[in-house]
Amino acid sequence: MEDRVSEPQLILVFSGKRKSGKDYVTDLILNRLGADVCCVLRLSGPLKQQYAQEHGLDLDQLLGPGLYKEQYRADMIRWGEARRLKDPGFFCRLATRGARQPVWVVSDARRLSDLQWFWTEFPRQTRCVRVQSSENTRKQRGWSFTAGVDDAESECGLDSSVKFDWIITNEADAPSLEEQLQPILTLAEEAASSSADNH
Repeated sequence: MEDRVSEPQLILVFSGKRKSGKDYVTDLILNRLGADVCCVLRLSGPLKQQYAQEHGLDLDQLLGPGLYKEQYRADMIRWGEARRLKDPGFFCRLATRGARQPVWVVSDARRLSDLQWFWTEFPRQTRCVRVQSSENTRKQRGWSFTAGVDDAESECGLDSSVKFDWIITNEADAPSLEEQLQPILTLAEEAASSSADNH
């Protein structure tokens, strides 16, 4: 495969609704494992980069949390869908290009085609993790329902029919994230040390 020095030992593919805390959880994992062992890959990064390029937009603002991104979100979703229909692995390949660490954390899978690409390319290494929060909690974090976004495949594509390896509940009254992430971190640490043994 182009640009890959070695195969990853473990790929953790995260999904969850807007404001469920996916980035928060994946950043915790990165902080715990360290950047030499683990990298966070965002499928939306290359999507936004390509979209900004083709539409002459400000990439930094598209990557940020502000209103700029929200103005383009629905169109960006449509544009991304059209790209994926032609080539389901397009954004996955862009996102993983150049990843060298033994543990890959994909922070924002949104569609079954994303998961299928990882399952097909890396059947042995891929594990799927769902981050969930109640609508109430997500509202407290600033989420509000947007038609054309929250009812689109990019938000609902993984709501059913996927058997997740782990489900993390990111709520104040749930067990601590520390506790919930323990089996995932243990697996990642084992993957990293088996990678070190192979080198």
